[in-house]
Amino acid sequence: MTDVTIKAGDGGSFYAYVAEPASGSGPGILVIQEIFGVNDQIRRQCDEYAAQGYFAICPDLFWRQEPGINLTDQTEAEWQKAFQLYQGFSEAKGVEDLVATLDFLRGYKGVTGKVGSVGYCMGGKLAYLMATRSDADCNVAYYGVGIEKNLDEATAIDCPLLMHMGGKDQFVPPEAQAQIKAALADNRMVTIHSYPDQDHAFARTNGNHWDPEAARIANERTAAFFAEHLK
Repeated sequence: MTDVTIKAGDGGSFYAYVAEPASGSGPGILVIQEIFGVNDQIRRQCDEYAAQGYFAICPDLFWRQEPGINLTDQTEAEWQKAFQLYQGFSEAKGVEDLVATLDFLRGYKGVTGKVGSVGYCMGGKLAYLMATRSDADCNVAYYGVGIEKNLDEATAIDCPLLMHMGGKDQFVPPEAQAQIKAALADNRMVTIHSYPDQDHAFARTNGNHWDPEAARIANERTAAFFAEHLK
């Protein structure tokens, strides 16, 4: 497990955390952060994907504002800091950084074959945008916030996309979920799983709304999806 430096397309550079599989070779997964930065939780998530046989990389998307953010969801002060960073975040620049990271991952020593992405919360929205704007081989979005604002891009999805939604997600209300499902209903590349009793971030281990059973089901579905489309 190590940190690497990636050059941004518009100048400058940012760091990313990389977890490598024990075998030393395998497909790649681009892991996209929540609003809490490349924190301990998202690093552990990368480690879990590495244990499944993937190279997992998570770039620091807040580097233009404040590099090295490492927050939790456990205090009000951290939430306020996270929301401040989120409000100042450029999605367009973020996607550019993710595409640069995807290219970096494809050229990383030991990475063989395909590469996909998975994102959580803010990262879930960005995983959707990777499905519409990048050449990732597949993408997974956990409770992406704001996807309904970019449904005009849905026709660009031509690779497998898996989405997880909590039915009681306070940040993705029922009307937004209905819009998303309606817009993507006819795209055979898209699979949406709903978890009716779950709030936002139900798969964030030890988070405020963590539900171990729902998280297990979602994560097993994700593991099967990546095994099918990347290995």
